[in-house]
Amino acid sequence: MNVPNHVAIILDGNGRWAKAKGMPRSYGHVKGCANLETICDDMKALGIKYLTVYAFSTENWKRSREEIDVLMRLFRNYLKKCLKIAEKNRMKVRILGDISAFDADIQQKILDLEEYSSQFHELHFQIALNYGSRDEITRGMRRMAKDCTEGRLQPDNITEETISSYLDTAGLPDPDLMIRTSGELRLSNYLLWQMAYTEFYFTDVAWPDFHREELIKAIEKYNERDRRYGGIKEEA
Repeated sequence: MNVPNHVAIILDGNGRWAKAKGMPRSYGHVKGCANLETICDDMKALGIKYLTVYAFSTENWKRSREEIDVLMRLFRNYLKKCLKIAEKNRMKVRILGDISAFDADIQQKILDLEEYSSQFHELHFQIALNYGSRDEITRGMRRMAKDCTEGRLQPDNITEETISSYLDTAGLPDPDLMIRTSGELRLSNYLLWQMAYTEFYFTDVAWPDFHREELIKAIEKYNERDRRYGGIKEEA
């Protein structure tokens, strides 16, 4: 099986999964967070080198105060636990998004995790927190405009590679495969620049139930695609 080099996932359906079981949304988030650790193990075992997940969008601040508080507690616990996960999987962790919106202790946990895991390179794990692709591009273009104004960059020298270097994902390969769980068929402001040529896979399975078997199904569908020309591969 030919595995993609970089898989991006929209972790969707935690709340609906919990509601279907008669449980509060917070229960779904807890289970979804636990599943993320398992999927990291599976990704490494399959030989995938880059994993990027959409955990909290810029739009998610519009959720109820109660749900936001639950998510912040989960982030605190997960970022601490992720130190051990990173060591176990020799995993370099990088946070995408504008972390300045988080409380100071969360920002510090992010910096500590990135610094500690920078020594590892077997799996590159990116977590999008307070991330939105339009916000990412806007922030990047402001920095690029400042560099042009201050003479560090000439407008005529701007290329696609230049633009990419100002994004949160600078230095990372573009995703080969994007998976969205729980039946939604949209990108929700996720990696819009980076996924220009990415293959998409949508499944009705909610994130807490997205296990190794479902991951392999997605990769098998990916293998049916013709990455050179697009579309379904023709039968030999």
